[in-house]
Amino acid sequence: MRILIIGGTRFLGRHLVEAALARRHEVTLFNRGKTNPDLFPQLETILGDREKDLDKLSGRIWEAVIDVAGYFPRIVRLSAEVLEPKVSRYVFISSLSVYADFRKIGMDESYPVGKLEDETVEEVTGETYGPLKVLCEKVVQETFGGERALIIRPGLIVGPHDPTDRFTYWPVRVARGGDVLAPQKPEALTQIIDVRDLSDFILKLIEDNASGVYNATGPDYQLTLGKLLEVSKEISGSDASFKWAGVDFLNQHKVEAWSDMPAWIPDTEEDIGFARVNVSKAIEAGLRFRPLEETLRDTLEWAKTRPVDHEWKAGLTQEREAEVLAALKEG
Repeated sequence: MRILIIGGTRFLGRHLVEAALARRHEVTLFNRGKTNPDLFPQLETILGDREKDLDKLSGRIWEAVIDVAGYFPRIVRLSAEVLEPKVSRYVFISSLSVYADFRKIGMDESYPVGKLEDETVEEVTGETYGPLKVLCEKVVQETFGGERALIIRPGLIVGPHDPTDRFTYWPVRVARGGDVLAPQKPEALTQIIDVRDLSDFILKLIEDNASGVYNATGPDYQLTLGKLLEVSKEISGSDASFKWAGVDFLNQHKVEAWSDMPAWIPDTEEDIGFARVNVSKAIEAGLRFRPLEETLRDTLEWAKTRPVDHEWKAGLTQEREAEVLAALKEG
């Protein structure tokens, strides 16, 4: 098939390109050429801004477009309306953040989504990100209809080339060894999806002419933080010793969930469903998961190729972690 990818050179985008090429599809990229511009020299890249240069897509036909970089409904509408006559299927990459809350265990695609009082806002914050994605979904569905719109709602995407560090922190930190600060308890749950598994799933849905909405996270069992850290220790062969700190202690010492302690949200009444999202629809449609060991090993090996002065976007610095560990030992 001929597939147009809006973006295509960052994390999920680059893996989608690789998955599509591996399946012998013809890929065209449409982006500004600012991120990893030399990544796919063999591909046709149409340089342009999706807000101003959509005329560059005229005269072309694709079986599918994958929009990995849509955040504002106004801008998504521009591309959706221009592409509607040219593309058989519009695949919009949304997020599990669309849901109004995470109070329910096992929430599926029918769970209520968030809303914005001012739907014209174009500033991405923790409060607006999810509801803006909701509005983008609606634009795609309105423009392409129920049979031609495909909405993917991923959870925490992990693996090689992740720019967020929200998963990479753990295998790298555990590999360094010593006492490792860990949040809450070993039984605490987390959900993740390897970017390569997500990419393969999206391509399969396109090939199957699928439409509708799919939650996309994993794995297909309850993954605990304890298992995540123990497997990280096994693959690196480190001497890591995990020091589990309770939620009250972490709050007292201003250690933040998700940012300082990545891939973790405490079990509260408001967030009890955060790591218990129902993905049975996606699994029935063909979503498959590689072993956790493979994801952790490949992520760690990729992380080793980054500059030694890499500025981490998530997790604790060594100095900060040492301070908190000392306080935990004292008290």
